[in-house]
Amino acid sequence: MRTTRTTRKSTFLAAAGLTAAALVLSGCSGSGGKGSEEKPTQAQGAGGKAADTPRIKIAMITHSGEGDTFWDIVQSGAKAAAAKDNVEFLYSANKEGKEQASLVEAAIDQKVQGIVVTLAKPEAVGAAVKKAVAAGIPVVTINSGGRHSQALGALSHIGQDEAVAGEGVGEELNTRGRKKALCVIHEQGNVSLEERCAGVKKTFKGSVENLNVEGTNMPATTSSIEAKLQAAKDIDAVVTLGAPFADATVKAKEGAGSTAEVDTFDLNAAVVKSLKAKAVGFAVDQQPYLQGYLAIDEIWLNRTNGNVLGGGKPVLTGPAIVTEKDVPALEKYTARGTR
Repeated sequence: MRTTRTTRKSTFLAAAGLTAAALVLSGCSGSGGKGSEEKPTQAQGAGGKAADTPRIKIAMITHSGEGDTFWDIVQSGAKAAAAKDNVEFLYSANKEGKEQASLVEAAIDQKVQGIVVTLAKPEAVGAAVKKAVAAGIPVVTINSGGRHSQALGALSHIGQDEAVAGEGVGEELNTRGRKKALCVIHEQGNVSLEERCAGVKKTFKGSVENLNVEGTNMPATTSSIEAKLQAAKDIDAVVTLGAPFADATVKAKEGAGSTAEVDTFDLNAAVVKSLKAKAVGFAVDQQPYLQGYLAIDEIWLNRTNGNVLGGGKPVLTGPAIVTEKDVPALEKYTARGTR
């Protein structure tokens, strides 16, 4: 595993706290609520007991589409931190910006003590985030829309720099001698996905074409990619922007009789298996478990001690290029649902 090169030094955080947090991460746990039957995890600390600080309620609202396994991993990290911190964890999601904003409004009405939110569509969600901040609710943004986070009043943003991640993919494609790449966007209007493809175009010496697909309809997605590969036999690399779409692209490649290499952003157990089988060339890891864990922990730390991770600057959890050589180290973590 290797991190991608970046010249944006100001966005990186070299903090011992990140290392310490990573060392206590373990498998999925419950939210730590009363009556929870989940077994304690290492993240809960000595004796498996939650923190003795007053119980608080934190809502996480994301832009996840149905069936996206990436968000299962984010939730696993958030639940582990919630169990440790004596937090009642609430999760909701909607891929449409307007509906996601309504979910933020609902969390405000519930008088939660913290909100974790993604900014895939900041123009739609921004006003609701500002409303939460104005109401005195600490907000942490994760995963997408990091460059909008500070202006909206969030404590900080936790995730990867999407443009830098895309640039790393372009450089990796150069190393592999690729000449024509297809970048598959599975959610139109998502600023982070657009930044990834733009980053690929910036550093890739070959040509890049974007393909918009209906990410919530996997059969339709597979068919769209297959049709494109049949029509453009010179495509020698397909870059998907989420782990579930890598498997769909492998199927599309077989159906089209294409020899293109399939590469992807994000990890899950299926991608690790595909890396091992060399059906996928490489993946970009942004550590979603860590995003969920640190977001809950930051709000708890802020409410109990006034701490702010990264001093308000982005806290980067990636990107790192993962290949088949990294599979032995990753398999046990993907089996736990933490990578």
